[in-house]
Amino acid sequence: MKTLDSQMVEGMKGLIQAIETDYKNWTDKAGLKYVKDFSVDYDIGSKYIKVHNTTGLRDRSQTVVWGFVVNTDSDKKFKKGDLLMSASWRAPARNFARGNILESYKVRWTGTL
Repeated sequence: MKTLDSQMVEGMKGLIQAIETDYKNWTDKAGLKYVKDFSVDYDIGSKYIKVHNTTGLRDRSQTVVWGFVVNTDSDKKFKKGDLLMSASWRAPARNFARGNILESYKVRWTGTL
């Protein structure tokens, strides 16, 4: 099982908190009272951390990929901690980084900016 170093653990905690805070602010602003549940989690892979969220709406829930975080120092294009948009359930869009969890970034609950 792949693990994270302490710097990445702290970065992921901050990222999850930012996503959850943005979601709460959005639902409060939109007056959505039917939303039952929202949670953010991640899976650690060999090169990327896949971030996904689950939203419970009424009697059903849906899990979507929020984005990916680079979890290697050996990527030729990106550095460790870079935020990448999702291209699919399994792969990130490798066009450009949308921030870095170890430096600075802006996020929405719907995905990377």
